[in-house]
Amino acid sequence: MTPSPPRNTSTPAAQLRGLVARLPLPQQRLLRAVRTALRRRFPTANELVYDYGRFVVLSYSPTARGIDAVVALAGRPDGVVLYLNQGPALPDPHGLLRGSGKATRHLPIVAGGQLSHPHVRALLTAAAQQAPVRLPATGKGRLLVVATAAAAAATAGRAKTKRTQAPAPPATARRAAARAKRATARAR
Repeated sequence: MTPSPPRNTSTPAAQLRGLVARLPLPQQRLLRAVRTALRRRFPTANELVYDYGRFVVLSYSPTARGIDAVVALAGRPDGVVLYLNQGPALPDPHGLLRGSGKATRHLPIVAGGQLSHPHVRALLTAAAQQAPVRLPATGKGRLLVVATAAAAAATAGRAKTKRTQAPAPPATARRAAARAKRATARAR
């Protein structure tokens, strides 16, 4: 009897702890404090974890898709940043939001209690109200590790292999057929 391959028995919480542990200690503490505040603020949201190698992103979504997220929290070696989807449409009379993207704006986080400031709370409320998919009124969100850097690298490697082995696009095939037809007509 051959032994079965080892299974990944690590829980999503343990995986997240490992990802956060790669950050410098001040960013770890700040990320944990803000994560706790966001879990309290959006208890029904799923917490989607993305590993991007040097940084980790926690996205708070009513579904298992990051695109539906209300907010996302990025922990990086140089700091912690809160991203608000629908950012350009959010009322920001105090000019707290940064960035000029079409879909999101961000707020650099410098202290764990920053999310309890009334202006930030108003932004979070507006982001939840303008989300394309509403958060459930009841229930509890799940912690889901969606993507890791290793999985993304493996997927990118497979995608490159598939692209190089793909057949010629139809336009190229038509041009080749037209060239062959002209060459045949010249030969006559």
